[in-house]
Amino acid sequence: MATRVTRKNKNLESTLPLTISAQLGLVDQISYFDKRIASSNLTNYILLNRGEFAYNKSYSNGYPFGAVKRLNRYDKGVIPSLYIAFMPNTIFINSDFMEMYFETSLWHKEVSARASEGARNHGLLNISPSDFMDIYMKIPKKIEEQKKIAKFLEDFDSLIALHQRKPFIKNGGIKNDSK
Repeated sequence: MATRVTRKNKNLESTLPLTISAQLGLVDQISYFDKRIASSNLTNYILLNRGEFAYNKSYSNGYPFGAVKRLNRYDKGVIPSLYIAFMPNTIFINSDFMEMYFETSLWHKEVSARASEGARNHGLLNISPSDFMDIYMKIPKKIEEQKKIAKFLEDFDSLIALHQRKPFIKNGGIKNDSK
């Protein structure tokens, strides 16, 4: 379903260090942390292109098996080799479907079964890149069906977000707090 991405940033094609936020996805590390966490030499970092995915094996609130996020905000960025990077094989899987799939818990059982004994090492799930890349995914065979499912889930997420916005009262009338 996917191919592992291991390309290094040896020619400094990107100087944008990224981090995975479980809630926000792949984001600029400097903006997210208000400081640079990455090393000054980014040549050994993995170069990620828009549309490629990264897996952070770290536990995060609501993400007990880590977070898998697609690079959507930037054309390129770099991630530490601690992350597992991959790109979907679009002959078999729709990228939007894959993105939505990794927002579910459907893949957790597969990762749990492949994680080594003593599952965590300093907060990181102990799973090798090859074991992660070998997880089994239950997906519809037809790309068109995957697209429809992804679109439905995206629309449903948007609807939920819309209904979770809280109105507030201003100048005697009800106003929506979103701008």
